[in-house]
Amino acid sequence: MSENDPKPDGGTASQSSSVEREALDDHPLEWDEPENNRKADDERQSVSRPAEKDDDRKLVTGEAKYTADYEEQFPDLAHAAVVRSEIPHGRVTAIDTDAAESMDGVHAVLTPWSDGCPDAKYTSAGQSYPEPSPWDMNVLNEHVRYVGDPIAAVAAEDDETATAAVETIGVEYEEYEYVLDPEEAFSEDAPQLFADEDVENEIVGHDYDRNRMSNIEGELGDVAAAYDREDTHVHETEWSTIRQSHAQVEKHTSLAYTDEDDRHVLITSTQVPNHTRRQLAHLFDVPVRDVRVTKPRVGGGFGGKQAMVVEPIALALSLAADRPVIYEASRAEEFQAMRSRHPMRVRARSAVTDDGDIEALELYALSNTGAYGSHGMTVAGNVGSKPMPLYSKVPNVRFEADIVHTNTPQTGAMRGYGAPQGTIALEGHLDEVARDLDLDPIEFRRDHYMEVGDLDEIAGMMGGEGAERRIRSCGLDDCIERGKEAIGYDEIEQPEAEHRHRGIGMALSAQGTGVAGDELGGAQIMMNEDGSFHLQVGGVDIGTGADTAFIQIAAEVLGCDERDIVIKTSDTDNTPFDYGAYASSTTYISGMAVKKAAEDAKERILDWGSRLLDEPVEDLDTADGEVYSEATGESVSLEDVGYESVYGDEDREHILGKGSHSTDESPPPFAAQFADVTVDAETGEFEVNKLVVAVDCGVAINPGMAEGQVEGANHMSYELAVNEGITFDDEGRAEVADFDEYDFPTAAESPPIESILVETHEPTGPFGAKSVAEVPTNTVPPALSNAVREAVGVRIDEMPITAAKIRSRLDE
Repeated sequence: MSENDPKPDGGTASQSSSVEREALDDHPLEWDEPENNRKADDERQSVSRPAEKDDDRKLVTGEAKYTADYEEQFPDLAHAAVVRSEIPHGRVTAIDTDAAESMDGVHAVLTPWSDGCPDAKYTSAGQSYPEPSPWDMNVLNEHVRYVGDPIAAVAAEDDETATAAVETIGVEYEEYEYVLDPEEAFSEDAPQLFADEDVENEIVGHDYDRNRMSNIEGELGDVAAAYDREDTHVHETEWSTIRQSHAQVEKHTSLAYTDEDDRHVLITSTQVPNHTRRQLAHLFDVPVRDVRVTKPRVGGGFGGKQAMVVEPIALALSLAADRPVIYEASRAEEFQAMRSRHPMRVRARSAVTDDGDIEALELYALSNTGAYGSHGMTVAGNVGSKPMPLYSKVPNVRFEADIVHTNTPQTGAMRGYGAPQGTIALEGHLDEVARDLDLDPIEFRRDHYMEVGDLDEIAGMMGGEGAERRIRSCGLDDCIERGKEAIGYDEIEQPEAEHRHRGIGMALSAQGTGVAGDELGGAQIMMNEDGSFHLQVGGVDIGTGADTAFIQIAAEVLGCDERDIVIKTSDTDNTPFDYGAYASSTTYISGMAVKKAAEDAKERILDWGSRLLDEPVEDLDTADGEVYSEATGESVSLEDVGYESVYGDEDREHILGKGSHSTDESPPPFAAQFADVTVDAETGEFEVNKLVVAVDCGVAINPGMAEGQVEGANHMSYELAVNEGITFDDEGRAEVADFDEYDFPTAAESPPIESILVETHEPTGPFGAKSVAEVPTNTVPPALSNAVREAVGVRIDEMPITAAKIRSRLDE
């Protein structure tokens, strides 16, 4: 019996049976899992196999089409360029567009005062409705709040003309005082970015007099009482993180036009087609039915395209110019005016006994949301609700966050979505506590972390009644042991040089799989007469391989070859509704919708197979492109079924399968990160010898793609640990405008990364799957900080970790 398997008495091998009956009733350990959802490895035909990524050949040959590749279909296409604020805070008093409007080749010029510019408030956050972000934005701005705020836009016959036109536009300002630091912004006498009347739907805890967009807090137990106990030690640490860029290869690009039915169509690089459709309908005051959003190949998103950033400008210019318009952001705009990870300052506090029992755990986050509130509250909430539940056995837990506006570019969703900032603080803090109390850092964690059967109340701490989750799969023990073995945890050898020191640090992480109670995915599958299928999915592949996973899930159910499934995704006219690609939900939510659609189609396939074989349906199944009888061994091909169903002499039917999926479940994946570092104590310079990350993602639908996600996420996490990120001068101007100025580590500069997939089975996911793409993003900064602490005895708690900081701490 595995430690993850339920005991016959309803408990688990790693859990006593003393769980309260009421909690079991509300959140039962056992799950009503379909029989076909749990398959042994040797029974799987498509799932958990290294199928070729659906778009690999198109990508390699250049046949894959991105948004910008659609230019050739529109001979009258105009190109957009944008005038952006040159000051961090003020009001536009005049805009001179005369020269631009008189230029040959200019088709339209828009300002905040143009009739064709929408004036409705909105949020760019691509989230569920009603959006949990304030409506505090305008398409073009009279009141500007950061260097880069859009003021005017031009559509012209080509890029060169559009760029030349915006350079002729003169802008006059009334300049206001500005604030760049979140602590200063939170003071009562700081310059104020918003008044209440500037925002249509204020978020809980807002206080615009102090530039606070939101305050959130939650508590379990009594944290203060634990601090007051005589038998506990109170520990406190503080941490800060960088403003990280998504740095995706494909820039934000959107092509807008009006079709022959007077409907607005956008071909756009987005993670959230249906949310974008809804938001555009709101902004342009048209019915949702009159907006179509379609996503081609996307060259990376990482959360940066979970926002409606360029689409409104492209559509407004298209309507004004009466022709198709494409807006492709410049690389400078990507760094200075799109989105980035929220920089935060996080304080961790705990009360721990001499024996190493954590009696209380607390995090406080001050989050810099920038000039606008897109994703501000929800990201900050995840600072607590993602990493803290990992330690489900801690009885007293508290989390609070203040989300504050500054006159810097707005931040947004980014891979990990608040969990990296919280994990840095929590895992670094626990390591420091273990060292202070002379405890083994791994065993200290092991005594408190999640096990199968635990009721995670911390994740629901701020989510209201019923937001808790039962843990039904957890491979943390295996992740730790396999990670230790791979890194050589117990076999470390010190360098011969006395000034060089080697250390290994570790960190743990948990994430979520979708947003519990707040997601929806839909799918439809159609059978062709030759036994092949067309799969239509609302889910969004942004380069992750989601389309391939959908095909594998469908093929597993239908018993067909993956090559016999043609997939079409992410077109709001032609594919079912889906919330989009975010929160590690795609395989778990959209994949389960695909599974349900395939099962719906399979039911009809078996019915027709029963007629052809003259055998009862209950004796039939599908495999290897056939319907076969488990009783007699007789079979007919799926092609026979297809032709009979549409061309039969008596009855005829187009075999269709439909499925949609939403759930209150959000099972956490887990990761154990190890970092091996050698530090030169004379200079502070360090070399990361190796990174190892072991991840429990349930059953990997495609192990090769899962490993790629893990390694890519770990590289992004390494960047979060060692890169300065996007910095600003004293006047609020971004000091990064191109890749050569954004000093992220290249492949040649990065340490070896070893990824390990630890298979468990999550009964609520398709064939046992849960998420994988975000959890390895959280762990390198704390593991590396812990490794440096182990090697030379100094703690770096302000990212990035640099040689200068290490040398400075050694000199203290």
